[in-house]
Amino acid sequence: GKAVRYWMNELKIPLENLLVISDDLNIPFGTVRLRKNGSAGGHNGLTNINELIGTQEYARIRMGIGNDFGRGQQVGYVLGELTKEEKEQMPEICKRVIDGVRTWALMGADRAMNVVNTKPKQV
Repeated sequence: GKAVRYWMNELKIPLENLLVISDDLNIPFGTVRLRKNGSAGGHNGLTNINELIGTQEYARIRMGIGNDFGRGQQVGYVLGELTKEEKEQMPEICKRVIDGVRTWALMGADRAMNVVNTKPKQV
């Protein structure tokens, strides 16, 4: 949150030009979602950004990492290694995110949501 607030102030970035990309335990691995605004959904980083910039009215892309971990193992899961299958899927996931960022910047959030908010391809 501090970095977002700093750069928004330093570069005088208007709120409508802010796009935050984050991981998300609450959506399945490989799912990518873009929203024009909304709650933090329990994500500590988004909560901090909301508090420090004083609003949740900014675009965000959430990359699903799933929640395949045991009780108390969340930190190890988030910071741990990807499986072989997950590594194989990453180029396609990253391509969707990059396409979404490009579309968001050039054509707006509504068009970008059509690009990003797709079901992951089954391997």
